[in-house]
Amino acid sequence: MPNFCAALNCSRNSTHSVLAFFRFPRDPERCKKWVENCSRSDLKDKTPDHLNKYHRLCARHFEPNLITKTSPFRTVLKDNAVPTIFDNPSLKRSNNETENKDAPEAKKSKSDSQSEPVKDISEETTKDISESNNGDGVDSSPQVIDEETLNKEYLKSLFDVVVMMGTQNIPLHGHSDKEPRSKSFTPSNFQALLEYRINAGDEFLRKKFEGSSVNLEYCSSTQLQQMLDVIENCVREELLAEVKEGRFFSLIVDNLVEIGGESHLPLFIRFVDKTNSLREEFVGLLLFEGDVEAITERLIAEVTVKCGLDMQYCRGQAYLCSGVSAMKVKAVVARIAELHPLAVLTPCSTCSLNICLANTMTFTGVHLVMSTLKKLDVFFSKTTLLQNQLESAISIYYQGNEEKANVLKEACYSKWTEQHDAFELAVDLLESLLLCMDSVHDNEDHKWSDEVAHNAFVISEALADFEFVMTLVVLKNTLSFSRAFGKNLQGQTNEVFFASSSLTAVLHSLNEVYENIEVYHEFWFEEAVNLAAALEIPVKVPRLYFRKRPTSGEEIQPETYYKEQVTLPVVSHVIKELSDLFSENHLKALKSLSLVPAIMGQLKFNTTEETSADIYKDDLLNPDTFPAELHCWKIKWKHGTKDVVLPSTIYETLQLSDVKFFPNVCALLKVLYNLPVFALTNDKCSTAKQRLTTYLEDTPVHHRNKSMALFYINCAIKHDLDSMVEKYLKMYPDSEPSENRD
Repeated sequence: MPNFCAALNCSRNSTHSVLAFFRFPRDPERCKKWVENCSRSDLKDKTPDHLNKYHRLCARHFEPNLITKTSPFRTVLKDNAVPTIFDNPSLKRSNNETENKDAPEAKKSKSDSQSEPVKDISEETTKDISESNNGDGVDSSPQVIDEETLNKEYLKSLFDVVVMMGTQNIPLHGHSDKEPRSKSFTPSNFQALLEYRINAGDEFLRKKFEGSSVNLEYCSSTQLQQMLDVIENCVREELLAEVKEGRFFSLIVDNLVEIGGESHLPLFIRFVDKTNSLREEFVGLLLFEGDVEAITERLIAEVTVKCGLDMQYCRGQAYLCSGVSAMKVKAVVARIAELHPLAVLTPCSTCSLNICLANTMTFTGVHLVMSTLKKLDVFFSKTTLLQNQLESAISIYYQGNEEKANVLKEACYSKWTEQHDAFELAVDLLESLLLCMDSVHDNEDHKWSDEVAHNAFVISEALADFEFVMTLVVLKNTLSFSRAFGKNLQGQTNEVFFASSSLTAVLHSLNEVYENIEVYHEFWFEEAVNLAAALEIPVKVPRLYFRKRPTSGEEIQPETYYKEQVTLPVVSHVIKELSDLFSENHLKALKSLSLVPAIMGQLKFNTTEETSADIYKDDLLNPDTFPAELHCWKIKWKHGTKDVVLPSTIYETLQLSDVKFFPNVCALLKVLYNLPVFALTNDKCSTAKQRLTTYLEDTPVHHRNKSMALFYINCAIKHDLDSMVEKYLKMYPDSEPSENRD
């Protein structure tokens, strides 16, 4: 219901008038004067707070010089303003006399206006205020705003604030909220911004609020969640429009993150856009709860229902999870591959193969190594002073080998813990790292903060554990067989193609290690013992082993323990994981890369794409003409390209102006390009993952929100507020604009 002017005999209200309405002041003396002047004896017993909250006077009752228009949309009163213009002339004269006594200097300025009839003053005031509120000074008559328009503009203001908060990463709830997910949750930051917007002159928002009961919120938590759902829907529609047009895509699942006390999987979509660039976009966070079947159904629903994509066009999958969660995610991926065989599992181009293989291991020693490497990365990224400390330690240990020292120092300035040779570098740096950590922890010069010194102590304790040393040596030696293979997978298109042919040799070498595990383990154990001796680390079985297994009377030897608990499981896991990552369909897809002209040339144009591309025949525009088209494609590059540099990547090939004359070849290359194993076209196409990392680093766990994360990460998306309002009214036609707090 609208708010009426509290003055006696005044029937104006905030819905059917463009006049400004002013709350009663909280100052007791001035509030008392307002009550007396408006001739409302029934309000005399009310407190100033009550009057300020429930009653208002319209601008018609104030002298024009008491009203200030601070912006085209905001009108305010002076601090000492008192209403004097009412239908009771004697009251007005009394007020004028009082004002003349209190302010003699103002008497002269008001003498002219007092000599005119009361009616003239009222008309002049009405005209001035009306022009002030209309802005154009043309039509001074009150404008009537219909309820539908008011509601739409009100919703538009709400959406505008939510989108702004999302793109600027402003938490919805206040910093003092202990339980943001509780039933009594009110998004105080959101409410505060709405209050600020009203005060800044949002007339539609003000009118909507003033036209409602005073015990209502600007926006209830229920309505806010509905709005978040609508904005999510609009963002995904805009984001995935090109995916739907191109049909084909791949799914990438990142490491678990905590949102609202629950674990979620970040979900990315890879696709080829209109410019034939390979892009990766963040589309949401998937609740990681329940068994494999439940998570699989939830993921498929996320892709099909929320994103509006068809899983039959999914051509690739990749996951970047680590530890125990990785095994569960792998089971989900395997289940999707059963339902959609062409959604092949591949490594992801953003993570080196060896790191990916190590992350999927669930063994205690491997977890210790991987977590320590992550701690080292974070530790040295805080300040260059720590990096300098490590360089000094390297110089001490490699005094007689300056060349090696320089190589290691240079490596330390890169993300060496994520590289293909991370484990080799870790072994070479181990002595220097331990010296550096001990020096920082000792903190003899009081150079480091307590936090830095404590972190150094935690890392040094891990480095000085023989379980860490032995596991690191096993990882280094086992993954040395796949190091060159994995590096080629992240190289140029021709390197990826030839890498697929070398997989057999990699698996053959690893199987040979497995078959002769006794011999290999003996060498690796000896290497770990020698390294531990140099660092004065005792060779022993982990304490946790004895806690888990009661004493049986037989003492297990360290060499036997690490063979059974580290060497054998690690080698077995790498063999199985490589076999799973490079399925028959995946290898066929990689062999189809021979369509790229530069690879054709390297193979002397003696290629068999028809056989390898058979799995994608249904993706071609005209499968029957593919053999003839393929023949013409080979002839074009074999005989018509003298002194011409052949395109060496899928992207370069798709940029050719005449590729459109080979529709089947073009279609097949686009399908292959979707696979996660290929690097993104450029940095502009890979900002989503960087923004997710930034969001997680900058946002405390209790302030994170699934919807707001989507808005922040995809802040470049154009937001159509009118479209959001229409979609909201369509999705929630019976929704009330606000909700009673009680």
